[in-house]
Amino acid sequence: MERLVTLLLLSVLLLSSAGESARVSKIRLPNSPADGLCAHLIQPYGYPCSEHTAQTNDGYLLGLQRVASNSRYLRRQYCPPVLLLHGLMMAGDAWFLNSPNQSLGFILADHGFDVWAGNVRGTRWSRRHVHLTEKDKDFWDWSWQELALYDLEGMARYIYNITNSKIFIVGHSQGTIMSLAAFTQPHIVSMVEAAALLSPISYLDHISSSFVLRLVKMHIDEVLCVMGIHELIFKSDCSTHMMDILCGEYVNCNELLTPVTGKNCCFNNSRIDFYLEYEPQPTSSKNLNHLFQMIREGTFRKYDYGIFKNLIRYGRFRPPAFDVSSIPNSLPLWIAYGGNDAFADVTDVHRTLKELKRQPEVLFLEEYGHIDFLPSVRSKEDLYDNMIRFLKSFRKFGSY
Repeated sequence: MERLVTLLLLSVLLLSSAGESARVSKIRLPNSPADGLCAHLIQPYGYPCSEHTAQTNDGYLLGLQRVASNSRYLRRQYCPPVLLLHGLMMAGDAWFLNSPNQSLGFILADHGFDVWAGNVRGTRWSRRHVHLTEKDKDFWDWSWQELALYDLEGMARYIYNITNSKIFIVGHSQGTIMSLAAFTQPHIVSMVEAAALLSPISYLDHISSSFVLRLVKMHIDEVLCVMGIHELIFKSDCSTHMMDILCGEYVNCNELLTPVTGKNCCFNNSRIDFYLEYEPQPTSSKNLNHLFQMIREGTFRKYDYGIFKNLIRYGRFRPPAFDVSSIPNSLPLWIAYGGNDAFADVTDVHRTLKELKRQPEVLFLEEYGHIDFLPSVRSKEDLYDNMIRFLKSFRKFGSY
């Protein structure tokens, strides 16, 4: 059964990326606020929301959505800013895909936070650049390294300047690898009050996802690069229809995800059609290549260009590591991880915890897989309440 599911998922991946790579993505860009995430997903629930754009130092224009509570009383209070950083093949919408009482973006707003949903380059809400277009291969010349050092910095700087306040950061999956790498940079961490990391990733050498391990063994990341496929699009009309049929008639969607993410205890199968309207989001082939490098080498390093290009870019044969122990002990961290997570393996999480100077607050959820930390039907009670208590301990919520 697991082999069959893996073959089906691989077929969806290849059909989508190969079929769409030869032409411009069928992603409608937001030309006006009416096309943005606010109008699509947040304002219909009655929450005030505004669209913003942050520019990175390398020229990408990133969409940010600012969400406030729908309570007039809370909107009059002092609201500390919190930046939400989504996972791989997701976007800022990931924080709002369940009902308001289950989605972290809405829950934080209801607790009086000034919520900012970030969208990294290449995703639906962040597909612009000051001089490149998505047709240019250079537009896709990036990995999570650039997401950490440019996208996170650009979004944090924008929010910091608008609010005149240090920010909280909450990341899931790719959002955590971005955070851990960025926190080794003093100019970035100086803008951050505290951070909460859900399903944290830095080392990946104990990953147990059978689907991903098969792709690594096949060197699919290198094949895609050789084929000249720079943008990975896992979403198309064909693949969405196929997933709808599989989940609805032949396979339990939880079982479909298990070879990829690990067994999820609390995934909301009833909303799969709605999830597929927004996810998965595009990423770059280079990003996949970088992640697979980490799996093969057991490292938390910058992108490996090969000996000669490494010498030119880094002045050394091997790319420099992101030193987790250099994250200042003045930065409070809260970390939640799961026993069934096939990406953020317990052994790798423990290695990260051991290297940190300051021991974070830790929440371990034995039943949770990788996806459970976002669309779980139990996430509020299992982890969000605990996380919000941690964040609130650093600020006094009061009137202006």
